[in-house]
Amino acid sequence: MDLLWPGFLVFLAIVPILIAAYLRALRRRRAAIRYSSLSLIRAALPRYSRLKRHLPAGFFIAGLASLVIGLGRPVSVVAVPTDQTMIILAVDVSRSMCLRDVLPNRLEAAQAAAIAFIESQRAGAQIGIVAFSGFAEVIQAPTRDQTALRTAIESLVTGRRTAIGSAILKAVDLIAEVDETVAPSVRNPTSDDAPPPVPEGVFVPNIIVLLTDGASNIGPLPLEAAQQAADRGIRVYTIGFGADGGNEFPQCPTRLLGSEPLGDGFRRGMGGMGGGGFGPGGRFPRGIDEEALKGVAALTDAAYYSAESADELQAVFSELPTNLIMKHEMVELSAGFTAFGALLAAASLLLAFRWNPLLP
Repeated sequence: MDLLWPGFLVFLAIVPILIAAYLRALRRRRAAIRYSSLSLIRAALPRYSRLKRHLPAGFFIAGLASLVIGLGRPVSVVAVPTDQTMIILAVDVSRSMCLRDVLPNRLEAAQAAAIAFIESQRAGAQIGIVAFSGFAEVIQAPTRDQTALRTAIESLVTGRRTAIGSAILKAVDLIAEVDETVAPSVRNPTSDDAPPPVPEGVFVPNIIVLLTDGASNIGPLPLEAAQQAADRGIRVYTIGFGADGGNEFPQCPTRLLGSEPLGDGFRRGMGGMGGGGFGPGGRFPRGIDEEALKGVAALTDAAYYSAESADELQAVFSELPTNLIMKHEMVELSAGFTAFGALLAAASLLLAFRWNPLLP
């Protein structure tokens, strides 16, 4: 439980003051009784248990404390089932996805796994697709049309370089276009235009599933982009895909070659190709930046998965918690604490009038 206005808790200082005042009053009351025969006085008064003497005061003080906590606006995060799930698949289409360490190649294995994943989702889930190499682009807006999604996946082609941060921000913007409760990404997260982050533990029912076989080498840093997703309550599940490419050079079939714009680093020689570039002697290592992918997942309260084969990738997609996505909402508890405090205060007055022998 958190408090929206924690400053009001300063008024809880009145509780120990009231307790001290009550104990002092009891002592003064005992000291005021100075009769020669106290036994006669005790015999004349009704017999009350210690509980009955102190319970009204205890109820009053506890009720006052509850009212003060209510002023602080206590809130709690609760998980609520939702049928408005949105899943954004962000798929790496850098040239390294043509490596054949996973047959027939990484990209076609990823396409098959993504299609199987789409077909396994329940009818209420909306799925959108973002493809990224040197930049990120929306391939399919969120939809429940599995035929359109399959066509979009099958149309993927490769490009140069790997912009993981751009893919995350593009996916965030795609979610924001559909879900009005989610703010779009901003160029400068520290500016005044940046939306305030959601309270800790609050999540929207939208997730991003990012698959890559390399390391980011252009665009925003992955962790900076992930922070914007976390500030909006969006979880980013990351998948590192591919085995060790070794000496293999990625040979893309013609059908998987895409056309790219000139300039801005898109055509700067073979060393600028995706997956982290080539090593000495033309080697193309696996190059997955697992540290960054794990950091993205941890920052957004999601998970990182590793897959080195088509079967492992299929298993990873089946393990994604998409069937148990819950909407996390913040519920204010002020009314409950206020009502409880008022009830205790009323009970203390009622018991005091009923049990106090000095009142008519």
